[in-house]
Amino acid sequence: MQIPFTPLVAGLPSTTPFVGPEAIERKRGRTFKARIGANESAFGISPRALAAMQQAVTESSWYADPESHELRSALAAKHGVALDEICVDAGVDSLLGLTVRMLMAPGKNVVTSLGAYPTFNYHVAGFGGNLVTVPYRGFHEDPQALLDTARSSKAPLVYLSNPDNPMGTWHPRETISQMITEIPDHCVLALDEAYIEFAESDIAPPIDTQNPQVIRFRTFSKAYGMAGQRVGYAIAHRDLIAGFNKVRNHFGLNRIAQVGALESLRDTEFLATVTAAVGRARQQVMALAESLDLYAEPSYTNFVAVDLHSTERATAMIAALAERDIFMRMPGATPLNRCIRVGLGNEQEFEWFSQEFRQLLQNV
Repeated sequence: MQIPFTPLVAGLPSTTPFVGPEAIERKRGRTFKARIGANESAFGISPRALAAMQQAVTESSWYADPESHELRSALAAKHGVALDEICVDAGVDSLLGLTVRMLMAPGKNVVTSLGAYPTFNYHVAGFGGNLVTVPYRGFHEDPQALLDTARSSKAPLVYLSNPDNPMGTWHPRETISQMITEIPDHCVLALDEAYIEFAESDIAPPIDTQNPQVIRFRTFSKAYGMAGQRVGYAIAHRDLIAGFNKVRNHFGLNRIAQVGALESLRDTEFLATVTAAVGRARQQVMALAESLDLYAEPSYTNFVAVDLHSTERATAMIAALAERDIFMRMPGATPLNRCIRVGLGNEQEFEWFSQEFRQLLQNV
């Protein structure tokens, strides 16, 4: 029989935002020795969270609390907002999908940067929207151009990440505050702050949940090291959060993840240890690039973009590193795709990468 796909689904390409390292390993028939391309934490999870999660395994026959009440209460206290101004779901990726579904009708325009986080684009296509892209200015997203395009295209939604993925760059809080002030009346800003814990200065404007035109996204996947558990949250005006609650999967977050995230939030000492280690690792990569006469873009994330001057050279380097069992990615759009994105691994992973990179650079 012919499967009765909707016209929207039938017309979508068979693509995914990312090809996972496991898929590449299956294709090549061997595992990577350094998995530093997926923006995962090389420093594990909080020991306190691990112990709590191990205990929670015995409760796996129970459903998770569909309201994530304890976790939301802790997050609300941390950020100084009300309980009904927080929504917890299965990672920022899921929340971005809900945001698009909630605010963008099929056929409407949505604005993002050309080369920015591709999962957002995936959701826009999946819900029948038109993606309008704005070029980066150098290696930075362009807030003013995003606003101008949102205004001219009458988009209900504009996306910006700060710090940025895939380049690790950032805008100061004054710039983001000004962007929030200038959002068109018909538009909501999806402000993705997944890497905010790695920032070495205060780049996040104050959270104002009285403003119904901003959604702030945070995650436990990066600094907290819980990428495999899928826990993210949105902070926004209570009416926006009520919208999330109309469409989210209320059992989408598993019980073990809830327990682990709550204990991770309490373990501030572990978080400080991780962010300090990431800061040192960033300096290692920056110093390596400088020693090889390459430019490395300063970063406020757990990766550093290193400029290899051409897309062809960057592509060849990614392939050559994979042959040496080092998994890495590169940005996908010009002019960003002349860079490779060096994930910040542990000391052993850095040594492997450093040695192979120095050798390969002579021939790539």
